[in-house]
Amino acid sequence: MISSLISPNFPFPSLKSNFARPKTSLSFHKPVLCFHHRNPNIFENPSKPIAIFIKTVLESNPDRVLFREVKKREGNGGRRGVSLVGSNQMLLLCGLGYWVQGFRCFPWLALNFHMAHYLNLHPSLLQLVQNSGNLPMVAKPLYGILSDALYIGGARRVPYISIGVLLQVLSWGSLALIPVAGEALPALMACVLLSNLGASITEVAKDALVAEYGQTNKICGLQSYTFMALAVGGVLGNFIGGYNLLSSPPRKMFLLFSILLSLQLSVSLATREESLGLLQLPEPDVQGKSIMENVRNQISELVTVISDPSVSRPLAWIVASIAIVPLLSGSIFCYQTQCLNLDPSIIGMSRVVSQLVLLSVTVLYDRHWKRVPMKKLIGMVQILYALSFLLDIVLMKQINLKLGISNELFALCFSGLAETIAQFKLLPFSVLFASLSPKGCEGSLISFFASAVCLSSIVSGFLGIGLASLIGIGSGNYSSLPVGILIQFIAALFPLTCIHFVPMKSPVLEREKKRVMSRRSRKNRRVGRVMYSGSVCAYRRERESEIQG
Repeated sequence: MISSLISPNFPFPSLKSNFARPKTSLSFHKPVLCFHHRNPNIFENPSKPIAIFIKTVLESNPDRVLFREVKKREGNGGRRGVSLVGSNQMLLLCGLGYWVQGFRCFPWLALNFHMAHYLNLHPSLLQLVQNSGNLPMVAKPLYGILSDALYIGGARRVPYISIGVLLQVLSWGSLALIPVAGEALPALMACVLLSNLGASITEVAKDALVAEYGQTNKICGLQSYTFMALAVGGVLGNFIGGYNLLSSPPRKMFLLFSILLSLQLSVSLATREESLGLLQLPEPDVQGKSIMENVRNQISELVTVISDPSVSRPLAWIVASIAIVPLLSGSIFCYQTQCLNLDPSIIGMSRVVSQLVLLSVTVLYDRHWKRVPMKKLIGMVQILYALSFLLDIVLMKQINLKLGISNELFALCFSGLAETIAQFKLLPFSVLFASLSPKGCEGSLISFFASAVCLSSIVSGFLGIGLASLIGIGSGNYSSLPVGILIQFIAALFPLTCIHFVPMKSPVLEREKKRVMSRRSRKNRRVGRVMYSGSVCAYRRERESEIQG
């Protein structure tokens, strides 16, 4: 009975117990402390719970009393100061992986230089090779579905990272060590496709791994750190690549990147997925059903997730906001080099500046902007994206010279601003879809998002080619280029009419709101129990009116 277990100072002696009195007699010979959140001053201040010390004594069988175990709160708040399981392995595996992904511009600079100067490819053929090489990126949903449905050695993320890195080592190593691979166009095209295939598989597996790790440890916004690693890799890749082109042959740069990929491969092979502290999902029964059946089930689950309005509406908005804007980057590049006679190194260094800006705004997002309502943030970013196109008109009309800014300095600082804003706009959506991914479907949803963005970029490029042909932009004739830029500006503002498709609150705010609600619910739920000889004495919070009654 409760009265036999509670000290005489218990503040509610009038409460009656419905539990039977235990038959075993008690003699007070060893005090045992049981902590319980009750408020002895509930009539004066019912909002501050304190601990009640209950003294019980066991006469013959001390193991018959079971004390309440307090379950530690999970989440970020409950893990402050505690190292997360597998955090060092994740930092090494994914941190290095995303840095290498951003550093891929290093060999690509050498490849473009090799095709243009050593192979003397026609500009249209060079552009065809570049665009055709991106075809494996479109098939990212397939890699994500395979990563979710098909286990390799009991794991479904790290093995795919290793496979993708191995394919890249083979492709860039062949270009570096086999002369025929870099001289014959079919062999060169095969190496490019193999490299992008491996990069696509690795990116899908890393994105799914980061999303799964964030959900397991209740960490929202890990994608901002991946963007930082990408930006750092891009800065170093563009800077070191531009410097090495002046002193090293392209094949040497291919070899250096192959060595870097070999280092990444050794790290991924040495990492076991179980050490990352992820929730282990039951492996599909490949004996009872075929692999194709598992894939069909995964496709069905992906369709169900995408059909959810919380996923489909923001996904439709971001894809449309990219595809609807015709890109005239090729025409602007030709105008800058042919009419303004800007050195290509200036335009190349502008990409370094763009990556530095991307790194800076990503840090700002992680520190401050991720708590800004998502609809408000995306709306502001879209307006800035539209305004950035008008900077090209400033350069064409030479307004910068009237302000005392040279063409070289203006192009160095603002030439890649629109591309930087477009890249940053993807970050809040990456965080959103990572938080909305259900267990077991992280790779499928994240890869579908990446593939949709890739397709929308291709559509945007084709619209830009059509617009340039329609308004008569050609080599040596750029008089109608300002009209095309104004069309870009208007098209970039049009998605603001459908901004209601973007959710109002960011995933970080939603996570914090749930955490606050869970704290409140814990104050009102049952907080513990004491079991004695099969009898349960449960304590609950009582309202002041009930106690007074």
